Amino acid sequence: MRDNSPPVPRASRRAGDAGKVSLSRSALPFVLVALAVTFSCLGYPTRAQQQQQPPAQAAAPAPQQPPASINGTITDKDGNPVIGAQVTLTHGNSPAKQQVLTGDNGEFSFTNVSPGPFQLSVTAPPFADQTASGTVASGQSFIIPPIILVLATVNTVVRVQPQAVIAEHQLKQEEQQRVLKVIPNFYVTYVPNAAPLNTKQKFQLSWRDAIDPVTFVLIGATAGIQQAVNQFPGYGQGAQGYGKRYGASYADFATGTLFGSVIFPSILKQDPRYFYKATGSKRQRILYAIANAVICKGDNGRWQPNYSSVLGNLASGALANTYYPPQNRNGVGLTFEVTAVGVAATAADNLLQEFLIPKLSSKPRKPEPADSGTP
Repeated sequence: MRDNSPPVPRASRRAGDAGKVSLSRSALPFVLVALAVTFSCLGYPTRAQQQQQPPAQAAAPAPQQPPASINGTITDKDGNPVIGAQVTLTHGNSPAKQQVLTGDNGEFSFTNVSPGPFQLSVTAPPFADQTASGTVASGQSFIIPPIILVLATVNTVVRVQPQAVIAEHQLKQEEQQRVLKVIPNFYVTYVPNAAPLNTKQKFQLSWRDAIDPVTFVLIGATAGIQQAVNQFPGYGQGAQGYGKRYGASYADFATGTLFGSVIFPSILKQDPRYFYKATGSKRQRILYAIANAVICKGDNGRWQPNYSSVLGNLASGALANTYYPPQNRNGVGLTFEVTAVGVAATAADNLLQEFLIPKLSSKPRKPEPADSGTP
């Protein structure tokens, strides 16, 4: 379609275009200002916040505290050092422990100890346990006052038993004593304060000795020697003569033991056993052994003349007049002869008991404290 509007002059169009450009250039500064204000308002809180919160810094490590030390000494009540005592260190409620032993001067030392409260416990038998406590500061050399130990209280239990019970126990031990594990050695005690025997126990000991098989063998050997040298010729020779000698020897032994170790000791309250001495010089021990042929210990524990042995030998000698051959029965002479032989034989036996037999004899164990002769 054809445009019928009147044509605009060229100069007018250029003028209009120039007006449009001029308007745009005049508004640009205002737009820039508006944008700057807007961005300024939006960015202010962030910058303000950044100004209010300084940059974070790494936390500095805590300074390390230097360790402490604890030193001290352990002594007894007299001031003497206790060597080898165990000292245990604990820190407050911590289960960790340190342990050391005291040295030659009773001293102890702990190093690298953490600061704070501590406890010490000391153990050194036979002393009673001891404790100490305190508080040690960082880097401090803490010196404990001397820890004094006292002996622990010992509870001793003493069993009080009747003398008869104690004597029975000792008697059972004595009945096991044998020379070379064969020959009976019942009438010696190695307990210095052995309990006295009652009448029943004195008879029990003599009976045990009298029926021991080795006793019969020894008496048989004695009778054989008598027959070989033709002692007591009135008995004759052969089996009959040997039998009479055997019977006489056993009668001497049995009556001597019965009167000298049972009947008179029971009446006179004397102990028929030999009490082994073992101490002192050789001369003292020899005199002691010989003297014990005529002295003995009474049931009261005191030494006294051995009337039981002397009277026992006299009684046995008197009885021997009834079974020895008539030509050997000289009444009082035989009695005192048997008595003298008995005393000499006892002295000789005591010397053997003191110096030789203990080396060859099995001895009973040492009695317990409760086995002492005093109830």
